[in-house]
Amino acid sequence: MGGSDWRVFGDAGELRGIEPGDRGLAYGDSLFETMRAHRGDVPWWDAHWDRLQLGAARLGIRLPVQARVREQACALLEGADAVLRLQVTRGVGGRGYAPPKDARPNWILARHPLPPAPPVAGLHLRWCTTRLALQPALAGIKHGNRLEQVLARAEWDAPDAVDPAADDGLMCSTDGDVVGATAANLFVLADGRWSTPPVDRCGVAGVARRWLLDHFDIEQRRLAPADVETADAVVLSNAVRGILPVARLGERRWPLHPQVREWRQRLARAHPAFPPIAPEMP
Repeated sequence: MGGSDWRVFGDAGELRGIEPGDRGLAYGDSLFETMRAHRGDVPWWDAHWDRLQLGAARLGIRLPVQARVREQACALLEGADAVLRLQVTRGVGGRGYAPPKDARPNWILARHPLPPAPPVAGLHLRWCTTRLALQPALAGIKHGNRLEQVLARAEWDAPDAVDPAADDGLMCSTDGDVVGATAANLFVLADGRWSTPPVDRCGVAGVARRWLLDHFDIEQRRLAPADVETADAVVLSNAVRGILPVARLGERRWPLHPQVREWRQRLARAHPAFPPIAPEMP
């Protein structure tokens, strides 16, 4: 199944159009989840809904009935392997920032084709100059304002871009610590221990990141750029693309690490959409 499709729903699950007064459109007053669908099902649905609930509680957005959303998601997927995006907005409100007390949420489901397979040799990363602002109230959740990531991603499409062939870019906070990639969480191996940056001040608590933290011994700690550049292995994780070995960052190169192969094997057993790395791969 090729191409994209999308549908907008009101609180009760009725189909509707996008209204100009929707606060998600006007202010980014919304939450979203981007999920990997396999044969019309979303294996990590519960984990995505848990994060959606966390964000809704933080922002005070009422969620639609989960069973109704999942029913419509399955109907939209029609058994496909695809990317499913769910966005929940606070709903329609008047002019001004004050959220209306009686707002009824709108929600949007979109089905997109799967992204291309990652490079067999591993990802090529670059550093982004755009920084992530520190805002603990929004840290961890996947809210609808992603302008920092938009600016960062535009950097290597600029006419004077360095490393325009990069697959993704690493972003630091305004304090200078590494937070993650524009669309993925980061893991580094040093002295036999894996670490990942905390997402208590900025960044997104990824669903694939949560799976890795639940299944492997990984420390959450602040990382400087030098910690990444001198690491023994670097990995990204993303709920749509899975576990992504990094092969290059600037002048630094990494071969595939045996523990990364083990991670991929474990993930393949847990999530049918993600294939393991072939044993014969160098």
